[in-house]
Amino acid sequence: MKYSYPHTLFIALFFSFLLSSQAQTVKDTTQVDTATSMPSKESIVDAKKDRLQTNPIQEYNDAYYILGRLNEGIGLPSSQYNLQTPQAALEHFIAYARNEEYEEAAYALNLNLLPSSISKEEAGILAEKFYFVLNQRIKIDWGDLPDRPDGQVDISTTTNQAVAGKPRRSIVFGEVNLENRTVVLRLQRIKYKDYGAFWMISSNTVENIEDLYKIYGPRKLDRAMPSWARIKIWDTPIWKPVGTLLLMVLSYFLGKGLLLLSRKLFLKSDKVWVNNISKRLSKPAGITFGILIFYILLNELISFTGPSATTLYAILLIIVISSITWLIMRLIDYLMVYVAENKIGDTNPEENSEARMMLTYISVARRLITFVVIIIGASIILSQFRSLEKLGISLLASAGVATVILGIAAQSTLGNIIAGIQIAITKPARIGDTVIINDDWGYVEDIRFTYMVVRTWDLRRLVVPLRFIVSNTFENWSMTSASQIRSITLYADYRIDVSKVRKKFKELLEQEEDWDKNHPPTVQVVDVTEKAIEIRALCSSKDASHTWDLHCELREKLVKYISELEDGAHLSKSRVKLQNNTRDKEN
Repeated sequence: MKYSYPHTLFIALFFSFLLSSQAQTVKDTTQVDTATSMPSKESIVDAKKDRLQTNPIQEYNDAYYILGRLNEGIGLPSSQYNLQTPQAALEHFIAYARNEEYEEAAYALNLNLLPSSISKEEAGILAEKFYFVLNQRIKIDWGDLPDRPDGQVDISTTTNQAVAGKPRRSIVFGEVNLENRTVVLRLQRIKYKDYGAFWMISSNTVENIEDLYKIYGPRKLDRAMPSWARIKIWDTPIWKPVGTLLLMVLSYFLGKGLLLLSRKLFLKSDKVWVNNISKRLSKPAGITFGILIFYILLNELISFTGPSATTLYAILLIIVISSITWLIMRLIDYLMVYVAENKIGDTNPEENSEARMMLTYISVARRLITFVVIIIGASIILSQFRSLEKLGISLLASAGVATVILGIAAQSTLGNIIAGIQIAITKPARIGDTVIINDDWGYVEDIRFTYMVVRTWDLRRLVVPLRFIVSNTFENWSMTSASQIRSITLYADYRIDVSKVRKKFKELLEQEEDWDKNHPPTVQVVDVTEKAIEIRALCSSKDASHTWDLHCELREKLVKYISELEDGAHLSKSRVKLQNNTRDKEN
């Protein structure tokens, strides 16, 4: 089924929007939309000079960090708070923040790298900002957070062998990009004076909250919307889906406008290549532009929070990168086709071996470059998701098994891809060559990633794996020269004068325009049977197709000549001798 431009754009973007409206329970994420109560103070730290320059951590051992001071501005957390395990500490922060008790949530933050004069109210504002960032950009994997005071993981896997069975004092619960660097969000186990060890969100994480909030905080429309527009449906303010829909419509018309404008401008050009670019690339460029505009506008104007926010932004990012990759692929495809059609000679004549060789190179290069672009696009997508690093570590740890499995599963595909490169280098077959494969005669029509398409003389298509081409014997009639010799086999009576046939064949051959004169007229008696002699005549032409037509034409005329020679007396025949052995009987 083919989709038009509007269908393609709306399906991609509307699917992304639907994900943003799903609601889930507490422990899988964090949440409520906090746009209804934005922090009133932009920053609790006026300047970087106010920050402490010394690290308050005095020493550490295998189980925890020992601190010389802790949160002097707001005091120590109350004994009623459960901060004994990593999971409990993060649950404390999220539960209180979700209920908008940000000052209580701030007791899970290690504020030691911030000014010691910070007040409880300012700490609450900081907690609110951090909760907003968590809501929007971090999907917490609660299964990875131990519920043990020592942070120990009991079950050993390929990804946690280094820490399994050992007490831990630092645990990562999320990562987020910040101005070309990655901010790692950590929980740390600390011990202050004679108090027992407990877990808090690390001081280095807290130090980055203000910077994270500047990047991932509420967008322009979040701040500007009046209270009546914040009525919620499925825990999402109603203005957000409405605003998203309007942005989709706006992006659609902008993309459509670019498409129509490019076609209108470029189709008026006198240059053929400009017209071709307009016809082939305007649609993918319009779709890519529309998706990119939607992504930029959504990031600038509307911020989604809650369980589906990270999924929404991830899917949008995948769609943007995929659309750009698709546009680049179409551009490369067009350039290759343009070169093939305009810079290479006619590949139909088999004698034009140089043109056919160049077309083969371009065909293979076109697919290899496309393959590389897809790999690069996929790599860029994967690099945006830090959670996939665990998958990479797991594969690296089990490299032996993974290599064997991959080798077995992809042996045929990889073998065909490598065979394609080998064919491009060694040239056992080129596009346009005449080949015979398993008694099927045809022309090489295309060489793709893993197979070769052969067009037979009766317009069938043979799909031949490239590994077969490099591993088996086949006939290539055009490998060194397109010129070909074919034989005409006739059977005639023993008493025929072969010299007459030879003379007639020469006369007939010299009258044919398809004869390339590379091989002289030749007629020979090559075999005898009990009934006839076998006569072989040889003719040549510039390529296999013309040679076939020539030898069929000459065979027809020679058969007619022998049939009419002396009223067909020299046609092959069977002789039967009748002898009467009857004797006269005596009376």
